Amino acid sequence: MPKYTVVSRQSHAGRRWQRAADFRFASGDAMIPLVMQELPGAAKELPLGFVKAGDIFVPVALQGLEVGQNLFVGLDGQWLASHTPLVYRTYPFQLLKIDTGQTVLCVDEESGLVTDGLAGEYFFNEDGTPSAAIQGVFEFLSKVQSNREATERVCAALQAHNLIQAWPIGVKQADAKRKLDGIFRIDEAAFNALPGDALLALRDAGALPVVYCQLLSMQNLSNLALLARSRPSSSMESDPDPKVKLDFFDEGGTINFGKIF
Repeated sequence: MPKYTVVSRQSHAGRRWQRAADFRFASGDAMIPLVMQELPGAAKELPLGFVKAGDIFVPVALQGLEVGQNLFVGLDGQWLASHTPLVYRTYPFQLLKIDTGQTVLCVDEESGLVTDGLAGEYFFNEDGTPSAAIQGVFEFLSKVQSNREATERVCAALQAHNLIQAWPIGVKQADAKRKLDGIFRIDEAAFNALPGDALLALRDAGALPVVYCQLLSMQNLSNLALLARSRPSSSMESDPDPKVKLDFFDEGGTINFGKIF
């Protein structure tokens, strides 16, 4: 389990950190939240949807067919898509809010990448100031956070126009069916029926690229099936039918992905 602590001189002066050599740390992420800035790149290969986080919707990339499975992380730990989600690029760091409401840079102490040894980069310079590498991580994550807030405003605009609907994705394996619950998509019919003034309002809010990226990315569901079929350690290997079919249905067992965040 991750254990994030605030990066501080008291805790990290004289210590070093290393960059992740691969993406095994993300191998259990069936979904990952995205920001608006990265949706065009992600939509080329990753199926995109939304999940509800409290009262708001958050765009996500669908990365697996079952909880705890990320099919875009290869067995050797390498990332199997051209777009790497932004939140993975600065692991083991995150920006998190502390009790005072302030957003601060935190590091995962359980990542195995924080060390007292000689390998890696220092957290702080000898004079106590943050190292150039730490400053770079903080600036990058600050930009992502700013874009996340803009993304939330866009999703709120889509929600206000009733353009987000449940997405009943079903996985059919042999005679078994499983429903991936808690996932949402753009209601294309409702979007096409919007009056001109509503379209202009969404355009001015910067929401149209999000609509198009999500709709176009839905064809990438087939990528998940292909990755599942090609993975020897996947639960799909016991399927006598070599084809893993993705269907849309409203019946069968439910796996609720809506509790991940």
